[in-house]
Amino acid sequence: MKNCSRTGRQWLKHGLLMSGLLGLALTLFEAVAVAAETAPASAAAPASDAKPAPKIISAADKPRDDATLGEEDEACQKCHDKTDIPAKKTEAGEMLPMRISTQDFLQSMHFETSCTDCHDSSDGKDHGKVPVPMKSMRDYRMSFQNACTTCHKKNVAEFKDSLHAVLVKEGSDKAPTCSDCHNSHTLRSVKLVEPIANVPCANCHKEIFRAYSEDVHGLERIAKGKKAPLCADCHSSHKIQAASLGDGIKDACLSCHKDSVVKHEVWLPNAAQHFEAIACAVCHAPYAQRRVNLRMVDSVGGKQIQEKKGVPRFDRLAKAMDGSDVGLDTKELSSFLTEFNLESPDNKAILSGRLEVRSGVQSHQLSKKEEALKDCKVCHEAGAVPFVSVVLSIAGPDGRPLRQGVEKEVLTSATNFGSMRGFYAIGSTRIKLLDYLLVLVLLGVLCVPIAHLTAHRLFKNKRDALNAARAKAAMQPPSSTTKS
Repeated sequence: MKNCSRTGRQWLKHGLLMSGLLGLALTLFEAVAVAAETAPASAAAPASDAKPAPKIISAADKPRDDATLGEEDEACQKCHDKTDIPAKKTEAGEMLPMRISTQDFLQSMHFETSCTDCHDSSDGKDHGKVPVPMKSMRDYRMSFQNACTTCHKKNVAEFKDSLHAVLVKEGSDKAPTCSDCHNSHTLRSVKLVEPIANVPCANCHKEIFRAYSEDVHGLERIAKGKKAPLCADCHSSHKIQAASLGDGIKDACLSCHKDSVVKHEVWLPNAAQHFEAIACAVCHAPYAQRRVNLRMVDSVGGKQIQEKKGVPRFDRLAKAMDGSDVGLDTKELSSFLTEFNLESPDNKAILSGRLEVRSGVQSHQLSKKEEALKDCKVCHEAGAVPFVSVVLSIAGPDGRPLRQGVEKEVLTSATNFGSMRGFYAIGSTRIKLLDYLLVLVLLGVLCVPIAHLTAHRLFKNKRDALNAARAKAAMQPPSSTTKS
């Protein structure tokens, strides 16, 4: 009886203790969620005012007023500086200007470079007298690629590892060469603050550049004349990689706004996790459309997986699995990852969720810090708009992303919980099955002591009768037997 009661009390004590701990954990969890959702806008710390480190301008960077041409170059310019020198027509029907302003050239970075340093194939005797065939302006620019290597070895080496160089090798007629970005006759130092219109990136990326010119960085440079960041400050000049590859763009933001994480920690719960899972433009481009990007990464090192050239596994498997052609559902996504990993024995792919804006144009529509999003409910509530659009992506052979649509239900599915490690947003990606399991655990913990006490009471009479019989038997003297 005593052992039974002691056991019951122990079960009751352990059960209540477990219930209390789980209840405390749930209370703390909800408190953090509420604090994140109801943080007052007035408590929000403004974005960092940090500016890019000033560029040191040396005497060599500044235009020279005393620069003069050499004797051979003067001979060239007698013809090429004439305003009426006719343009050359290519076989493609394009007109290539032949005039080179001597004044502009002497103000350029190449003022000490002789004409024949680059135009080494020109014959002084026949030049201008014998027609030289020219297929196209593109073909003419490509022929001068090697001339740049002589002096700019480091920059050329960086360019060869860039996305632009990959496109050139693939035969794209839109991929920029050296002279597409740098006019060799009027080139100025990048350290000098030039008008925004002089940035060569605008020639190809017109829509993005138009968005940039109207955002906080572009307006700083145009209207206020400040040294706000230009394209190369974020994307580099020559070693340009796909913007979606790795954390390059986020690191570019933090290179100027170094104290952003510290300032966000003042008002934003789990600031470090937000910086890991959310692109800066998600909050600082308040009018942009957002989506969840499930990037394929290596389960061991977390490095973004890149498709191998000539082995198009991603597109092939995605098309094979997407039976409805409206995006991968929960089951199809799980099958896709299984098949992909079977073909990739070297590394296991898992998904790393990241919230981002939907286009490059929108990521360049950054607003003033006062207009940045500070309302946590934009993301942390059921049915939040940023979690409606979901894509699966992998880095292509050249770094540019390959994408496949995914149904939004995968974010709240317990089936894919293991493959989407760590991606969870309070209030918006809640997995209901886990809620039900938690309720069952709580009920189980509470039912054990309740069931024990109920059984103890139901069998009390029978137990008392049995104990009374045992006591009566113990009180009777033992019977004795006499041997005859």
